[in-house]
Amino acid sequence: MTPPSASAPAKDAPATGAAAADAPSGAEAPALRQGLKQRHLSMIALGGVIGAGLFVGSASAIAAAGPSIIVAYAISGALVMLVMRMLGEMAAANPASGSFSVHAEKAIGPWAGFTAGWSFWFLLCVAVGLEGIGAAQIVHGWIPGVPEWAFVALFMLLFCVTNLISVRNFGEFEFWFATLKVLAIVAFLVIGVLAILGVLPGSDAKAPGLSHLTGDGGFFPTGTEGLIVGLLASVFAYGGLETVTIAAAESEHPVKGVAKAVRTAMWRIALFYVGSMAVIVTLVPWNDPALASGKGSYVVTLEYLGLPAAGQIMNVVVLIALLSAMNANIYGASRMAGSLVSRRLGPPALGRISGGVPRIAVIASSAFGFFSVLLSYWYPETIFAWLLNMIGAIILVVWFFIAAAQLRMRRKLQREAPEKLVVKMWLFPWLTWVALAGMAVVFVLMAREEGTRIQLYYTGGLTVFLAVIGYALQQSNKLKDLEARVAKLAAREPAGS
Repeated sequence: MTPPSASAPAKDAPATGAAAADAPSGAEAPALRQGLKQRHLSMIALGGVIGAGLFVGSASAIAAAGPSIIVAYAISGALVMLVMRMLGEMAAANPASGSFSVHAEKAIGPWAGFTAGWSFWFLLCVAVGLEGIGAAQIVHGWIPGVPEWAFVALFMLLFCVTNLISVRNFGEFEFWFATLKVLAIVAFLVIGVLAILGVLPGSDAKAPGLSHLTGDGGFFPTGTEGLIVGLLASVFAYGGLETVTIAAAESEHPVKGVAKAVRTAMWRIALFYVGSMAVIVTLVPWNDPALASGKGSYVVTLEYLGLPAAGQIMNVVVLIALLSAMNANIYGASRMAGSLVSRRLGPPALGRISGGVPRIAVIASSAFGFFSVLLSYWYPETIFAWLLNMIGAIILVVWFFIAAAQLRMRRKLQREAPEKLVVKMWLFPWLTWVALAGMAVVFVLMAREEGTRIQLYYTGGLTVFLAVIGYALQQSNKLKDLEARVAKLAAREPAGS
């Protein structure tokens, strides 16, 4: 696929390649500029799996599940691998900046594309605010004289402007952010393994062997309930992997990029998540009070080994992870909104393309994210709490639409365009059904746990609300299409007939 030249008109250009996949049948969509190189896409795929949830959020999961957190992350990781394989199959066959929303629309109906797309947009925008708050808290600790909201505004402005200028700017930021994250986690894993083996200088006295895995209550010290809590926490730690299929639509070789990203997902998940959990619970007793202190599992592990300045070093890494997530989420939200509009599933103003970038969508997504930050200051116990509960299970809803769409799309591709099946879901349709069953189990487990039940209710309410609006819009668009066809036929009738 040949990317458009720099001299091509930026506004109102006809859709080509992946951009055209977002448009409704028979329609033209403005063209996004394909400014991402393969190195950008490779690092977005590699770094997208490494988020602040891994560096910080995993500590509370370890404290709840003990060593069995390894099993929890392995189970949820297997589910995520299946989801990414299904999404990769559809994205390689039909690259589109709307990703799973486009696939859901084509396989199930416009209402499904509307529901999956806008719920994901809502999730990303609120997540931008949460990440901004987390990043501001870290920097505020270094510069206490500046209020936290000022840092949030600064970060939001930085990444809004970055995404407004060109997609290549987004790609460059993510390339270097991902590089730093990968180097940090590889260094942590190397240090951890050396410490376990007792060959890290000064760690021989603390080399635990397997004693922390089998002692202190055994491998399942808190029983199945602890494992369930760890499983639920680990499932939502994997959110964000979907962005690579959105970014692929603006890369030089979208099909090749998606195929490569999906095929390497297995070892990335196994190494970064499951490997990290294994190192941490082997080195640190699961009931160490420091794990419940909010420091983060990586910081606790490095401090346990007596490494100097470990806390500050990991704070820098966590800050990078948060800024990377802000950048990626503003990008993903703007592309999803632009895609929805191009398919007549959103406000037309958000779809305006300028300089190959949906700039109004970038501004709107950033503004919504900053507004959610303001709500955290104005109404922390009410409106902001509602926002957090509404996004609690959205990623599961998105995964459900991915699986349902792949189940229908695969058979259609096999009949009509088998050459497009560059990436294939393993053991279709059996593993697709296994993935759907796994999601159903997670939904049931959320309903059982008091802490997650409220999230399930709020997310369910939001999903039903969006589905109703999506269905009404679908019927309205059908009526408009019918009226347009009638008017076109009437215009062709000869006078006096």
